[in-house]
Amino acid sequence: MIRGAHMIIYTKDPEADRAFFKDVLEWPYVDAHDGWLIFAMPPAEIAFNPVMDDGEKHAIYLMCDNVEALVARMSDAGFACSDVSDEGWGRLTAVTLPGGSKLGVYEPRHASPLFPAQDG
Repeated sequence: MIRGAHMIIYTKDPEADRAFFKDVLEWPYVDAHDGWLIFAMPPAEIAFNPVMDDGEKHAIYLMCDNVEALVARMSDAGFACSDVSDEGWGRLTAVTLPGGSKLGVYEPRHASPLFPAQDG
């Protein structure tokens, strides 16, 4: 049966984004071959939302305990984040990766099978 999930972030600069996950986020990794790093992710959850238009898309968001602390840490490391917005279900920002992609990060306020809901 299923024993894991493998997610892919498409990027214009894979080496720089791999370095970001290795050196800034400090995620554990293996070198699959020739510098092709594969990272272990923190515990994950999956949700199914209705499609908002005719296109199909999938999204990856990271979760954190304190979005302001994350924004400050990214700023100290030289990485830009969008303004924090309160979405009701959580407080959301996006980190601009070295390759130019934006990666959503949020402080959840919803029930989670991984963590208890946070009071908002």
